[in-house]
Amino acid sequence: MNSIVQEYFPVFQMYQGIRGQLMDVLSDEDLSFSPGGENPSLGRLCLEIGETERAYIDSFKTFKLDFGWRQPDQTIADSVEQLKTWFDELDKDLKSAVESLSEEDVQNKMIYRGENFLLPPRIQLSVYQEALLIFYGKAMVYLKAMGKPRPEQMEGWIA
Repeated sequence: MNSIVQEYFPVFQMYQGIRGQLMDVLSDEDLSFSPGGENPSLGRLCLEIGETERAYIDSFKTFKLDFGWRQPDQTIADSVEQLKTWFDELDKDLKSAVESLSEEDVQNKMIYRGENFLLPPRIQLSVYQEALLIFYGKAMVYLKAMGKPRPEQMEGWIA
């Protein structure tokens, strides 16, 4: 077991858990809500964080971050159950990708994020955690605009 899994991943999984709690308060109809302007629907916002997670999963396997992958089934953005299932699969894939890193990888390899931008795997996972927090902040605005209840952990950690 590498040091990321041993020392960081249990806390990281608490951050991932907020997304599941968010899904529990949503309906399929809620996913079509957009606050207007250039803002995507809530379902599209959820789809985007899933695509982002896939990019991070792949980065732990290839040591290169590429945001080019898109979910081939865009209708997932219209279904809470499909999003939940997909997020569960992504979370398992992320854990597996991080677990597959050797301690030598954790200590010595860098993930390419662009010209002159390299991060060690531990920091790469931390940056993805920041992406989750940004997503939760956006989702909080959508929930408030819809008058929906916010999950307790989301309210306590994000608000």
